[in-house]
Amino acid sequence: MTFLVTLLSFAVGLLAGILILVIRSRGVHPNMTIAYRQIALPSAIVMGSLVLIVSTALEVRHYRQAKALAGIANASR
Repeated sequence: MTFLVTLLSFAVGLLAGILILVIRSRGVHPNMTIAYRQIALPSAIVMGSLVLIVSTALEVRHYRQAKALAGIANASR
């Protein structure tokens, strides 16, 4: 999940970066490496990190909840 969201955020960031550069260039040939280096890559890193942290927290929460429910089920037998 983290990998897919990171790729998706890179693609969206790259599209946004290209559109911003083309709009701001006004007829001059823009340097497209800026769209990769300063817009798409940082946004993908930030989004990937956030998704990794959130998904890890949710998995830990799910594990603890399942463990507690199993303990309750064993105690009621």
